[in-house]
Amino acid sequence: MWKNVLRLFWVSLIVAMAACAPARVVAPSHEGRDLREYLAARNGISEIETQFAIRFERNDNDMRGDAALTISKNGDMSLRVYSLGFLAMELSSKDGVTKSRPHIDRGRTDLLTRGLRDCLFWWDVDDYAVTDEGTRYVVRNAEREVWLSKKTLLPERQRIWLDDDKELIISYSEPEEKNGVWYQSKIRIELMRYAVTLSVKGMAFKS
Repeated sequence: MWKNVLRLFWVSLIVAMAACAPARVVAPSHEGRDLREYLAARNGISEIETQFAIRFERNDNDMRGDAALTISKNGDMSLRVYSLGFLAMELSSKDGVTKSRPHIDRGRTDLLTRGLRDCLFWWDVDDYAVTDEGTRYVVRNAEREVWLSKKTLLPERQRIWLDDDKELIISYSEPEEKNGVWYQSKIRIELMRYAVTLSVKGMAFKS
């Protein structure tokens, strides 16, 4: 009898845990859709507002916080990073002129300006060629290449070539949807000894 009671207890516990587990978000399939048409449909987005948890890494040190970002297709941006509820950093870029408080070095500036702009506006690639590589498309031009899932047409990886033979490496995962637009909610950007990981909490797209 006690064995049956114990068995029923464990079955009930497993069912309860399964019911409480968050549902896995699955992005819709776009297999067979014209890739160039899909990318062109996103060109109407001119500005993105987003909030995310952020983790800065440099060698063995890291810093965590929460951030609010407004960024335009042309690269103009305003970023605020908070730690323990206090403003820890502000960064803005307007017409190519970047200001930060406190001052940050060139590597971190590139990571937070070019890196954030291109990781979010990943579809903004001019004069590109497309290569079919099994389960992925590779969209490439002279400045960068983007790996897209054939099934979801969402980015999985990106590589951007900067001056002085530097490369930005961006990886994506965990798709989410906002107002009919799908995006990847986990983004990691790497540049030399720097890395930053974003866990997106919300995103709004403006035309």
